[in-house]
Amino acid sequence: MQDGLDIGFRLDERWHLLRGERMDSKRDDLLLLARLLEDAGVPWALIGGLAYQVHAQEPRATLDIDVAIPARDGLPREALEAAGFRRTGSHRFSDNWVAPAGSPVQFADDPPLVEALRTARPVRQAGVSVRVIGKLEFVQSKLRAAADPGRRRTKALRDLADLETILEESPGLDARLDDGDRALLAAARRRAAGG
Repeated sequence: MQDGLDIGFRLDERWHLLRGERMDSKRDDLLLLARLLEDAGVPWALIGGLAYQVHAQEPRATLDIDVAIPARDGLPREALEAAGFRRTGSHRFSDNWVAPAGSPVQFADDPPLVEALRTARPVRQAGVSVRVIGKLEFVQSKLRAAADPGRRRTKALRDLADLETILEESPGLDARLDDGDRALLAAARRRAAGG
């Protein structure tokens, strides 16, 4: 049986194929990135769409590799560049790069994500340990994103759909949400309803 990442990689390839684009393997980019971060001793975990692929029963395509790290100044920039990664920009809580095969990579050091690194779990991919944010922490990260009034509405709706899917598929997970999480969920649902 294939795991969510395997299915996700195949979905990504089909998405590019349908658009008439050639896309080298995101899997290769992810495995290379995992090795570089592990060799440098950087704590890290997948977040975003790839974490969704691990946690959801029905993965969806995602075009980038989102990674939580404790601090961007701890990135092994020289090793990344020597391996063919190229930096493309920086934002308040993220550094954007492109991997050798063309996969966009976003390194996020948003403080709540840094705390979530403690509960990240390893998933094996082609003999490489790939760390993934925990399911509760994934939902909490999507809650913050979906309720963010500054986030594009289309992205916030996708975040809400992702977290609602995980909550539906994981009985009892909603009971682990605290009052702050529940307030964010209510805000995200209101925003989605146009309120």
